[in-house]
Amino acid sequence: MEKQTDKKLRVNYGKIFTDGIIKNNPVLVQMVGMCSVLAISSSLTNAVGMGVSVTFVLVMSNLVISLLRNFISDEIRIPSFIVVIAGFVTIVQMLIKAYAPALDKSLGIFIPLIVVNCIILARAEGFASQNGPIPSIVDGISQGLGYTIAISILAFFRELLGSGTLFGMAILPEKYTIGFMVQPASSFIVLGLIFGAFHAIMNRKNN
Repeated sequence: MEKQTDKKLRVNYGKIFTDGIIKNNPVLVQMVGMCSVLAISSSLTNAVGMGVSVTFVLVMSNLVISLLRNFISDEIRIPSFIVVIAGFVTIVQMLIKAYAPALDKSLGIFIPLIVVNCIILARAEGFASQNGPIPSIVDGISQGLGYTIAISILAFFRELLGSGTLFGMAILPEKYTIGFMVQPASSFIVLGLIFGAFHAIMNRKNN
């Protein structure tokens, strides 16, 4: 009986993890946190930096909110979540300023705006406030990875085709690049194509 229970728990954790990356991907399925995805995806460095930051805040805020869920009344639930999230965003911002000033300059206002990122608030309200610490950590990791993968794929195509580089290293000759790809408007087009391809694959898989 204990073995069956353990197996069930492992399956549940596995489902939580895979859902955040694929079936319930925050960008490609939930379509939340789109401001940062569209705005700073012109390079892989920015994308990975933002992805790591969001993942850290997701995991830590999910953990703390899960631990405090029975002590926070409904009347102050959302303000309490924002205070917890803001604390971890401040830590991330200070670390980036201290150890990666170039990245801090590139990401600009979007690091502080993690406080009101729809992904963070949605997971705090919809998952961490209703589940224990370990599932909440797994959920934070999976949702963060899902976000990071989506924004990195977008940044891969935009940087490679727009600048001919990846992580700043030259890959394509400049004559083969498309200047429009580094413009903000291109992010809508490329993300739309990625979105269409993702759902076409998922629908084909389900059928």
